[in-house]
Amino acid sequence: MTNIAHAERDHALLSASGARRWLHCTPSARLEATLPDTTSESAKRGTLAHEIGELKLQKAFSGIPTRKYNAALKKFKEHELYEPVIDQHTDMYLEYVQKIVHAFPSPPYVAIERRLDLTEYVPEGFGTGDCIVIGNRQLHIIDYKNGQGVPVPAENNPQMMLYALGALRAYRMLYDIETIHMAIVQPKVWDQPSEWSISVTDLLAWGESIKPIAQKAFKGEGEYVVGSHCGFCRARNTCRARVEQLMSVEDKAPMKPPLISWDEVGDVLRRAEGIVSWYNSLKEAALAEVLMGGSVPGWKAVEGRGSRRYTDLDAAFKHLLDNGIDEAVLFERKPLTPPTLEKVLGKKQYRELLEEPGHVIKLSGAPALAPADDPRPAYSDQIKPEDAFKDPVGS
Repeated sequence: MTNIAHAERDHALLSASGARRWLHCTPSARLEATLPDTTSESAKRGTLAHEIGELKLQKAFSGIPTRKYNAALKKFKEHELYEPVIDQHTDMYLEYVQKIVHAFPSPPYVAIERRLDLTEYVPEGFGTGDCIVIGNRQLHIIDYKNGQGVPVPAENNPQMMLYALGALRAYRMLYDIETIHMAIVQPKVWDQPSEWSISVTDLLAWGESIKPIAQKAFKGEGEYVVGSHCGFCRARNTCRARVEQLMSVEDKAPMKPPLISWDEVGDVLRRAEGIVSWYNSLKEAALAEVLMGGSVPGWKAVEGRGSRRYTDLDAAFKHLLDNGIDEAVLFERKPLTPPTLEKVLGKKQYRELLEEPGHVIKLSGAPALAPADDPRPAYSDQIKPEDAFKDPVGS
């Protein structure tokens, strides 16, 4: 049984996708509402990928006619933002949903792009569940993400938990549900979806715990709190709390010893994290303001470094060849790297032709400093302090 519900791709003030932000920084939602909502090219491409993924699920579970499916897919592929890898990644999304559905002893209920009412927990709250599968006392919430910059794990993910609460409210009268399974399919980041499960009892308890926080956020009350949740906030560049934290690495009394301690190093690194990306992003915002006729005192827009290009590549190279220039000088031939080939071939073919036969091996990455709450395991190999910054080529 399948239910297709086309939900509007709009957002509530307290959106489920922004839950991590407004649960940590309660006044941020009202602040964001005062700023224009600019949509990046990557976000638009993500919307296109979602629509293609939805179409494929409709074909698999609602019996959309092949002719109608092919016509719609052809139209999507003609979109200026379409890229072949979207087809590969949405196939992975479809295959994962099919794997979940086929694991049930009898056909489960499947809902695609279902609008979910979250008002029991979040004022005026709603969201859209990409795919919901229910059967055998299990409820699956599956979300597709097209981004690659920030890995999004399913464990304790407030967006997914809010979707689960909305799905539970919508279907609990019809189905006996004991366990919620959440999965985030993010092909540009993980080969396998990130999965996490929670009991209905624990999920409902979490829902009750966030109610007062959501009320505060809806009213715009509370203190501005800076953290990793600021990443996609519309106010991230000019938020005073964030600017003051980024620009001030020391708010205590002057340090008396000539060298700071490692405890102080940790504090300084935490405070200064993101300052470079923030500075560059703020400069882009200031340039946009100046180009629109605004004023940023002390700054102006100037012409950047220019570039050169051929008026006619074929004619230019023919002229060089006619004048005795060797063709080998004009072209560069080099093998594609494994990551580039993976994009060209697709993950499945790349794995079958290169990784499984042993033509590609995965090398360990160099040690990198990361915050203590980073999900990656701590680096285990100990090295001597004097060897920490040696050039590996010469060792």
